[in-house]
Amino acid sequence: MDTTPHWAARVEDLLVNRLVGTLRRRDWVPRIEPYTGYGAEGWVRVLARAVLAPPGTRSAEVAERDEPERPVRGWRSFASVQVPFQAVEVTVSGRTHHLVVDRGGYLDAVVPADLAPGWHEVVMAPEGVDAPVVAPVLVVGPEPATALVSDIDDTVMVTALPRPMLAAWNAFVLHEHARRAVPGMPELFRRWQGAHHDPPVFYLSTGAWNTAPALRRFLQRNGYPPGPLLLTDWGPTNTGWFRSGREHKRQTLRRLMTELPQLSFVLIGDDGQHDPHLYAEAVADHPGRVTAVAIRRLTPAEQVLAHGIPSPLRAVATDDAPLVVAGDDGHEILLRLIDAGLVPPAS
Repeated sequence: MDTTPHWAARVEDLLVNRLVGTLRRRDWVPRIEPYTGYGAEGWVRVLARAVLAPPGTRSAEVAERDEPERPVRGWRSFASVQVPFQAVEVTVSGRTHHLVVDRGGYLDAVVPADLAPGWHEVVMAPEGVDAPVVAPVLVVGPEPATALVSDIDDTVMVTALPRPMLAAWNAFVLHEHARRAVPGMPELFRRWQGAHHDPPVFYLSTGAWNTAPALRRFLQRNGYPPGPLLLTDWGPTNTGWFRSGREHKRQTLRRLMTELPQLSFVLIGDDGQHDPHLYAEAVADHPGRVTAVAIRRLTPAEQVLAHGIPSPLRAVATDDAPLVVAGDDGHEILLRLIDAGLVPPAS
């Protein structure tokens, strides 16, 4: 098997290495951009990215990126330079682990941890640089529970992302405060949380990790519950120009099912892209693990923006299908879940 990286990846590595060398000569230093991780008894998955920052950048300035009212235009999320293969120190449960990021600057590692269920903090810093930052991690308890796994684009946030020109406008130009929540979705999430004693919530998207701080701000600003963001890298890979967003979602769902066997899942998405098919696969591959599937129906105009035709993409039929509900927005889906007895009526 040929393991030579794709030529696009080799070109990207060459350009990044030259840029990193230039900025280091100007005294730019590595900093860690922390992402929300998760774990269970005995382990946590830590997520972060090593980037270069101008001299004098304080760790507090990294934390300020998560301030929900901070006004930012989309392009700023992508104005960063990764540090390939940067050594990183990760301290959890009083023990420091020496890890190394990948060629894109990303850290994705599972480390031992002795943490009680709930939210905790992991300390990260570039090795040899006194610039620690704190990453939240959600530790899932051993008791059976039902977690939410939700898509982001056009499910919790109106984006019409897949069309190239709109994608560029939404990602790079649009002021993030102009982004709108899908009507009723924040209430749906909050009602589910209240009815099921704050179960875990995972946000699964084909979006780039660069957008994680902006997405965290959006979720917090609109009243969505906190939870790990499971995103991907848009750059070239060893096999091609771009990673497969569909495969990213498929593999992440499988990983969650495997790592957290105590959980069953409610899968929330929309019918504009691949969610119905991927969720049907998850139901078939993991019998009994999916409690319900909730699909937001896009309008004909949104369907055209999403994939070029005015009709939705239908789910693959399966004999093992759990409850499947659909609605035009969060209000309608919530009513369907109430009718099914999964969420109690408002008192």
